[in-house]
Amino acid sequence: MHLEVIADKPVQIYHVQIEIEDINDNYPLFSANEFKLVIAESRLPGSRFPLEGALDADVGTNSIMTYQLSSSEYFVLDVQTYTQESKSLELVLKKALDREHIPVHNLTLTASDGGKPKLSGTAQLEITVQDVNDNAPTFSQLFYQTSVSENSPKGTFVVKVNSTDLDQGENGVIVYAFNKMMPSYVTSLFSIDENTGIIRVEGDVDFEKSNLYEIQVDAVDKGQYPMAGHCKVLVNILDMNDNPPELTVTSLNVPVPEDSSPGTVVAIISAHDRDSGVNGKVNCHISEHIPFKIKPTFMEYYSLVVNGPLDREVLSQYEVVVTARDEGIPVLSVTKTIRIEISDVNDNAPSFVEPFGTIFIKENNAPGSHIYTVSAFDSDVSQNSFITYSLIESTIDGIPISSYISVNPENGKLYALLSFDYEQITFIHCQVRATDAGLPSLSSNLTLNVFILDINDNAPTFSPPFIMASTVTEMVPRSATVGYLVTKVKAFDADCGYNAWLSYEFKDPAENTPFSIGRHTGAITLTRSIKTSEREEYKVFIVVKDHGEPEMSATTTVNVMVVETKENIDVEHKTHERKYEGFAEENVYLIMSICLITSLFLIVLIVYASVKWHKHTQEVNELRKMNVCSSTTGSWIYSQQLQYKMCMNGMFAPNDLILFTPNCAQQTEQDGTLNQPKQPHPDWRYSASLRAAMQSAVHVEGSAVLRQGPGGLEQQWPTVSSATPEPDGGEVSPPVGAGVNCNSWTFKYGPGNPKQPVPQIPPDFPENFIIPGSPAIISIRQDQPSAQDPPKSNNFITFGKKEETKKKKKKKKGSKNQEKGNNAADNSDQ
Repeated sequence: MHLEVIADKPVQIYHVQIEIEDINDNYPLFSANEFKLVIAESRLPGSRFPLEGALDADVGTNSIMTYQLSSSEYFVLDVQTYTQESKSLELVLKKALDREHIPVHNLTLTASDGGKPKLSGTAQLEITVQDVNDNAPTFSQLFYQTSVSENSPKGTFVVKVNSTDLDQGENGVIVYAFNKMMPSYVTSLFSIDENTGIIRVEGDVDFEKSNLYEIQVDAVDKGQYPMAGHCKVLVNILDMNDNPPELTVTSLNVPVPEDSSPGTVVAIISAHDRDSGVNGKVNCHISEHIPFKIKPTFMEYYSLVVNGPLDREVLSQYEVVVTARDEGIPVLSVTKTIRIEISDVNDNAPSFVEPFGTIFIKENNAPGSHIYTVSAFDSDVSQNSFITYSLIESTIDGIPISSYISVNPENGKLYALLSFDYEQITFIHCQVRATDAGLPSLSSNLTLNVFILDINDNAPTFSPPFIMASTVTEMVPRSATVGYLVTKVKAFDADCGYNAWLSYEFKDPAENTPFSIGRHTGAITLTRSIKTSEREEYKVFIVVKDHGEPEMSATTTVNVMVVETKENIDVEHKTHERKYEGFAEENVYLIMSICLITSLFLIVLIVYASVKWHKHTQEVNELRKMNVCSSTTGSWIYSQQLQYKMCMNGMFAPNDLILFTPNCAQQTEQDGTLNQPKQPHPDWRYSASLRAAMQSAVHVEGSAVLRQGPGGLEQQWPTVSSATPEPDGGEVSPPVGAGVNCNSWTFKYGPGNPKQPVPQIPPDFPENFIIPGSPAIISIRQDQPSAQDPPKSNNFITFGKKEETKKKKKKKKGSKNQEKGNNAADNSDQ
């Protein structure tokens, strides 16, 4: 600040310069709080737009230092500094703009100074995206349907088409017009407002000339390069009375789906009266107790909407009566009935009258024959009620059910694919599925029980041995009394019920036949005794019949032989009963099992016999090498280590037991002299019974005989004493002849040891038996009683030698008698 100071006395003028020191007391200010920019959406990224900077009254560091722009994905701020007082601001476009996406961008520009405290000022940037014509007009509906009453005056509203354009300005301004390809007679009857899209009546609309017009409407924008959209309008001409108010249904959306929710618009109704004022004011209402209601929308239009649940299966069509009354005097009214059809929704599955069905089929039916017809109904209509039938896959003994039965998918007829046999299959359980053609499809099942009925197609069959073309012989004792069971005939029938109920009778029975047959049991019995003078053979023809229709029968022959005794007959009867009892059913698997087990048993038996025979042959060969000698007094020579084996053969024992005693050949010693037969050892003792036996029987080494006496079995084989000085000792130590331990019999003789009785052999005792725990087999035979002896049986038990102990013996030359003795010993051993 420059000041002038005047001083008086003397007067002087002083020039004063005052410098005002700046402080940061001013905010940066923009020229306006909001700046508006218009940028075309066609501008490319990288485009720059200059901005006006802010002003700060302060100077120096208190003036404006920096600028900031709020975050944006489309814009960025570029600041160019030339001098401290000169800065350039530019808005740079980073990303292409889309007005239809974001029409306006609001950004904040902030200017800050460098003072302390730091002050800043802001300005709002409103960037408007300028539209370009890059979107074509779009109709809200591609298809419009409306109605117009006949004789409607010019300008009568038909329908209003509505289209939108996402562009702006001239690019979004839409002009409506008829398509140039429309016939001229249509364009002469209707007109369209190019600005509103309302189609009106332009000429005389006559229902009798045409009741339907098709209008093609184009919507074109006013862009530099115009773009167009298209729709079609169907105008129904309604025949109306000219005097009452005009009631028009301009839009009727029928049929109405039965699952429509309340509030669904069914129709737009236009009620118009050519009168004016009160006389032209129309009020509308509809009939009551229907699931619809009418409500006013604007001016002369009413909306008919759903007001309750719809069910096409309960009522498939509604007749809504719309009544329009004016308020004139007298009141004039018009009534219009709107028929609303309820369209079907697949909400009902096909259903059968009953969930189960029973079918009866006689066996031996013709393949392909019709056996049953299933029928289902569906409350729906059209394709929702088109029913197809199919079999649910299942199996019978591994065979698909479709191999037995087929179903026609269109009419539900069931056919038998093969001829059924009751004897193979009696019952079939299957299910038939009925499926409609709706989306999604619904289905239900019907369970069928198919019973195969038996017919009499199998003749009775006799059980073995009473089979056809064969004769069974039965024997009857002549002494048999009345009621004696000769035999019992058995038969079976593969059928069932009455077809398998069998009755037996004689075919052409003789008047004097002594036999009768049980009608239902098949038992042949004697009705009287057979006299001696009567014949000895009867041939009986037996007929078995079933109770089917037609009756079927079978015949067999029984040859009855009359014999004198009854024993053979009882045996024969038991054999036949055991042989054929239960064979009627002929269980093949049982027979195969028996055959297999028998074969295995025979194989084991043959192998076992072969092994035994081979071992026995070796033993016989060893026996042939033995030296069996007897002294002149018939003494026995034993080996203390001698063991016995008792062998069995399958032949009947001879009536007499013959034992050959081999003669020991005199052998030459090394000195050339003949050896005399060896005398018994002085330690050997013989009991009186043994000496008696030695005098009356021939003894062979390794064999002995038990003979049944009055007191039981008696042992008749040599007994060895224990070499004690007492002559009457009789203890056998070690025991000789019958073996040792648990497998041997110990015999004690002498005064203190009387002969031990042997248990009696029962009559049913086997001819050959095995001693448990011993490798010996005992062979027993019976002698026929003589005339001198009392009636009793003499039992002999023969023990065969198993093997000879291995002892070193001197080699001796055997004579022919020696060989004969060996052969005799072999025979005895066997």
